[in-house]
Amino acid sequence: MAGRPALWLGLLLLLSLGGSSAPASLLRRLREHIQRFQESSGLSLTLGPGAGALPKQGWLGQPLDPFNTSDRRSFLQRYWVNDQHWASQRGPVFLHLGGESRLGAGSVMRGHPAALAPAWGALVIGLEHRFYGLSIPAGGLDVAQLGFLSSRHALADVASARLALARLFNVSTSSPWICFGGSYAGSLAAWARLKFPHLIFASVASSAPVRAVLDFSEYNEVVSRSLRSTAVGGSPECLAAASAAFAEVERRLRAGRGARAALRAELGACSSLGRTEDQAELLGALQALVGGVVQYDAQAGVPLSVQRLCGLLLEGRSNGSRSAPYHGLRRAVQVVMHSLGQRCLSFSRAETVAQLKVTDPHLSSVGDRQWLYQTCTEFGFYVTCEDPRCPFSQLPALPSQLELCEQVFGLSTSSIAQAVAQTNSYYGGQTPGATQVLFTNGDTDPWHVLSVTQASGPSESALLIPGASHCMDMAPKRPSDSRSLRLGRQSIFQQLQTWLGPAKESQESRVSRGG
Repeated sequence: MAGRPALWLGLLLLLSLGGSSAPASLLRRLREHIQRFQESSGLSLTLGPGAGALPKQGWLGQPLDPFNTSDRRSFLQRYWVNDQHWASQRGPVFLHLGGESRLGAGSVMRGHPAALAPAWGALVIGLEHRFYGLSIPAGGLDVAQLGFLSSRHALADVASARLALARLFNVSTSSPWICFGGSYAGSLAAWARLKFPHLIFASVASSAPVRAVLDFSEYNEVVSRSLRSTAVGGSPECLAAASAAFAEVERRLRAGRGARAALRAELGACSSLGRTEDQAELLGALQALVGGVVQYDAQAGVPLSVQRLCGLLLEGRSNGSRSAPYHGLRRAVQVVMHSLGQRCLSFSRAETVAQLKVTDPHLSSVGDRQWLYQTCTEFGFYVTCEDPRCPFSQLPALPSQLELCEQVFGLSTSSIAQAVAQTNSYYGGQTPGATQVLFTNGDTDPWHVLSVTQASGPSESALLIPGASHCMDMAPKRPSDSRSLRLGRQSIFQQLQTWLGPAKESQESRVSRGG
């Protein structure tokens, strides 16, 4: 479901989610920006002395089609290894799963699960998702090739990698393997335990949207609630100002060619705004900007927190100007665009479609085409604001978002709805029934409504952290972390203790018997 020197959230953003029009494209740029920042400047803070502390990069040969043994085609899947804290070959293995973007060395060096490894003497391995980063099969990204991209294929890779890596590193057969992941990768972590309990001992699934949904209107319901919440720096006045800002944008879009030209210049729209579809691209990008502030609130290096966004929206309200909230939104756009080093907030619909049709992986940006394909064929996740109570624009509407699947891949609306239903049927939606899975979420994160937030029994645990945003529990610790976040991380540690304590005792018992 990123910014270099402006460091947005950090590697935990292996995960922005959302479809791949202007809204999701903005979130994905934020994610990629931060991920690179964390890897370029943050690793030096965690590396031990000597070259041996550097994470190791490796490659596994994986079948392109794991469900057809007669298909001999294969691809190379990248993985990272941090063995700094690995105490023995009988120690646990923490397997950090990648999601819908590249997976770098930071995945095994900072934040969870790396921060937990010393206490358990664990080997930490990061596994990049097929078709993302450098794990892209030969043959490009045409529709036929993308037929081998799905969560089911990714899970088959996890099972295969789990067996191959155990052999490669001579891991004891009694060593417990625990999966970690955030956002979509968090869902994969939970599903890996669900589908392969004989291979995966337990999983920690952070901000995992395990329920697929076509019309994700609930996203903006949480955004609205957070903008109104004083606990994270919002207020009822802030929400009203956000609504007024969007109303002013729409008024100016209707006011004629001159007003639209001024709007285009002020908000960084790199296309004419004469067409409704291009106006929807801009409005969607603005919603993504506000939603992104909430989704990643209070994380390291975020260009704007909820508190600061509200401050901008409420500046100048004392003079009673109708356009004051709009000018605050304009300043918020400038802050984020400057952090990203981008000139454009949105492009024309035609340009968006053309970019998504590019099948050369070297030219297709940061995985936009691949992730759009997964939303069209598995998950949906299309954020809308068509409910009259939604404070933002009703554009882009659901039909225009679904139309992208037809324009780019030739997929019908009915096929998308059917795919979403099949995903929930296959994995169980918000009642997956997996044992030894801990679902962690923050109640500020709009994606928590698609995850598991209440324990369904002693073996499927859930942790909802007040005031925390998307995958915040996976981030490196900071002195400014809230008390609820610190307590949440303690709960994760205690859950690992509950799982690993008996496993260690059983292992030691076998060793003492000479097993």
